[in-house]
Amino acid sequence: MSLVGVAIRVPSNERTRRRFLRTAGTISTIAALGLGGAGTGAAQDDGDSSAAGEGPDVDSEYAAVYEESIDSVVLVSVAGTGGPGGGRGGLGTGFVLENGYVLTNNHVVEAASEGGIELQFNNGEWRTAAVVGTDVYSDLAVLEVEDVPDVADGLSLADFRPVIGQEVLAIGNPLGLDASVSQGIVSGLDRALPSPTGFSIPAAIQTDAPINPGNSGGPLVSLDNEVLGVVFAGAGQTIGFAISAQLANRVVPALIEDGDYEHPYMGVGVRPVGPSVAEEIGLEEATGVLVAEVVPNSPADGVLEPAVTGRPGTGDVIVAIEGTPIPTQDQLSSYLALEASPDETVEVEIVRDGERGTVELTLGSRPEPERQRPPIPGGPGPGERPPGPRP
Repeated sequence: MSLVGVAIRVPSNERTRRRFLRTAGTISTIAALGLGGAGTGAAQDDGDSSAAGEGPDVDSEYAAVYEESIDSVVLVSVAGTGGPGGGRGGLGTGFVLENGYVLTNNHVVEAASEGGIELQFNNGEWRTAAVVGTDVYSDLAVLEVEDVPDVADGLSLADFRPVIGQEVLAIGNPLGLDASVSQGIVSGLDRALPSPTGFSIPAAIQTDAPINPGNSGGPLVSLDNEVLGVVFAGAGQTIGFAISAQLANRVVPALIEDGDYEHPYMGVGVRPVGPSVAEEIGLEEATGVLVAEVVPNSPADGVLEPAVTGRPGTGDVIVAIEGTPIPTQDQLSSYLALEASPDETVEVEIVRDGERGTVELTLGSRPEPERQRPPIPGGPGPGERPPGPRP
């Protein structure tokens, strides 16, 4: 049993979730990873309250949210095949939506063999799941089971932007420790996450809630019990990420309806505008993104001008789209992901040769990835920054 790609054996229905994870998962995983215990900040339901008798009532907001959410959170057990995951399986997390579908990360299930995805609910029941749709660009996947247990009422995806500093809970199966919850805050917004596609995953949430392998695909919930994001990965150093509910709200309906989702595409490579670049092109403030590359035959080809190597001050600087300021790379990607659509014509405000102006650009759809790479298991490492967006 592994959280990082070792082949697994799916247990029979008679074995309980607790026994299965204790005997086949937790011990071997912790030994393999060289860990002496569970991740910091995670708390586990010991599953033995019926034997020990009911404990005292606890007046805790965290406990209340956990109790309201946990029956809709599932263990995702994957038997692998020869796909992008290299034939390996493992464990992850998912959660039931209000419409009865199950949402998880694409990288949790992308290597699954036919019939090789099994879900276990908090009441111990198992179900075989089928993939309805996947999107490698947002790392989301929608699953379907024939008969969702009655205990799983489903969780709702928030339709609002989180607030930096608000409290959140990450619920899932870190390091094979099932039905765990960890607490933290929203540490940042509009983060760009590494992806196996060459494009970054935009509009992500950063959190300090402890997140470990096995949490992937689980819900990051507010204290109002709304899902703010889908946990992506932990990067160590007490930092983790989640794919925003705002993005999921755009992607998931298309995955259910069509099996895939088309992302808007400009066809540019960009880099930040620092003080030296701002001075070269005549900007009063170091803001916006410099067009470093225009992809041939892309929507931006013939509309935007790229910088020329060895010629300071060349290249368009994008400062706004449809009146929305674009001060950074990450916010350019977030705008396109959350506000724009393929075939939409947008007004792009640029600085060219020191002069402000606007151009109209009709967005396209992202091309298929030329070459997929395995997802980065722990997110960006210490001292690293996720690659700049290729909108």
